[in-house]
Amino acid sequence: MPLDIALQMDHISTVSIAGDTSFALALEAQRRGHRVFHYTPDRLSMAGGRVFARIEELQVRDEKGNHFTLGEPVRTDLSEMDVILLRQDPPFDMNYITTTHILERIHPKTLVVNDPAWVRNSPEKIFVTEFPDLMPETLITKDVREVDAFRKEHGDIIVKPLYGNGGAGIFHLHEADRNLASLLEMFAQMFREPFIVQRYLKEVRAGDKRIILIDGEPVGAINRVPAEHDSRSNMHVGGRAEKTALTEREREICARIGPSLKERGFILVGIDVIGDYMTEINVTSPTGIREVKRFGGADIAALFWDAVEDKRR
Repeated sequence: MPLDIALQMDHISTVSIAGDTSFALALEAQRRGHRVFHYTPDRLSMAGGRVFARIEELQVRDEKGNHFTLGEPVRTDLSEMDVILLRQDPPFDMNYITTTHILERIHPKTLVVNDPAWVRNSPEKIFVTEFPDLMPETLITKDVREVDAFRKEHGDIIVKPLYGNGGAGIFHLHEADRNLASLLEMFAQMFREPFIVQRYLKEVRAGDKRIILIDGEPVGAINRVPAEHDSRSNMHVGGRAEKTALTEREREICARIGPSLKERGFILVGIDVIGDYMTEINVTSPTGIREVKRFGGADIAALFWDAVEDKRR
């Protein structure tokens, strides 16, 4: 039976369709005969116990420069939707968190993917700390003395914002780097929250693997290799995607975290693995499914909608 599906996302006009997961999900939903709608988070409202948004019917085409058509905006009670995809990009700030509180009012009558309460309660760089033996040595703090002691113990470190995304604000500091104090001062001025410090993993030069899980099961992966003079492998900042396969250690990581993902209602998740260590669990708007398919891997968009349709039966 056709579903009414609304995507809460950054405006469809801004996406780069070659690598955008939200676009791929919309394309597959449309192929299956579902009705697809679109709205941006600033159009989400709540009044009188009802959740509504000004949504536009969306048609998508896999054509660069001509990839979408939007209908006229219509004020719609979102409880009338079958499915809502929570797909706007971070930052994971109070604006983002507020949308999860609002959407929680209509879930699970309207299936919100991923579950908004658990998205809110599972920040990507904090959720991973529930599996300390699977991750590199990590410190979350604003205390400069703690960071200094951590670097003395572990040598080279990575410092990054706790709620950042896309590789922004990530710094690699060598053991003798004299910029640590000034960098932490800058972070303190830019961010009210603590920041995250991790032992630098030299294996990142060979790539940072993005593994996609559907309903807690691994279904595909890509390897993201950083540019020659950069420690960041994110494709937003020049990382290069490569075909890859899962190692035994990566399958072990997926088997360990899979039950927790399923228990929290996380249908679509992307984890990041460097060498033998998981560094993040991405539950907001994970990317990479178009690249997996391009390299001959699974059609993850199809697997995603199989899982969603099964939950709506």
